[in-house]
Amino acid sequence: MRIALVDSGIGMLSTAAALHAARPDADLFLSMDPDHMPWGARTPDAVIGRALAGARAAWDAAGGLDAVVVPCNTASVHGLARLREVFEPSVPVIGTVPAIKPAARSGGPIAVWSTVATTRSGYQRRLVETFAQDIEVTPVACAGLAEAVESADPREVADAVSYAAGLTPGNVRAVVLGCTHYDLVGEEIVGALGQDVALHTAAHAVAAQALRRVGDLPHHGRPGRVRVLASGRPAELPAAALTYPAGRSLMAQGSPARSL
Repeated sequence: MRIALVDSGIGMLSTAAALHAARPDADLFLSMDPDHMPWGARTPDAVIGRALAGARAAWDAAGGLDAVVVPCNTASVHGLARLREVFEPSVPVIGTVPAIKPAARSGGPIAVWSTVATTRSGYQRRLVETFAQDIEVTPVACAGLAEAVESADPREVADAVSYAAGLTPGNVRAVVLGCTHYDLVGEEIVGALGQDVALHTAAHAVAAQALRRVGDLPHHGRPGRVRVLASGRPAELPAAALTYPAGRSLMAQGSPARSL
């Protein structure tokens, strides 16, 4: 089983770790794009181009793929349709949607933490109108949080989390993490908001959907390999990734993240 994950940076780690835990025999191709990140500030056409480039680089490196996973809200919004035109029906393409629907089932009030661009987007507004129209929803633009997570600088992370927490009403009991980078600092977010706040992320749901779409491919009896591409080049897993549990888990169980 060969699965590509396409994102600008290490925000893909939580989804990659969920896939690795569910199918430790799968070969994962982490196609990052450090030369052009962050994608959120780019035009839709540019995001589409970068997502396609990342998926094609993984295809070439793997010699074919069984699935393309896009663990990035920005790339899913802008690039999913084009990726599906290119790869489906032979290769399923799975995108990421903020977990607003399951969070709304808690009855509210809820907050949606997202990047500044996603917070302003019609995409997020439509999700709220569709799945949470009858409850109180506070959009929180988390300025700088994704970049702080990418840097793995504890002080920058703490400052960005504190800023977003200050914009979150005190009565909120569920928070949707609308950027996969935020999954990596879930403990810090809960600590800033209080232990009674439930976090809703998409990583495990996306991993489960990817495996459903791939189907029941046989296990090969060996640990899967984790391979990394940096803007198409063979690379090592970034040092910042290893500061997070999801990144460290990819180094365990005989599946070192090494260059191709």
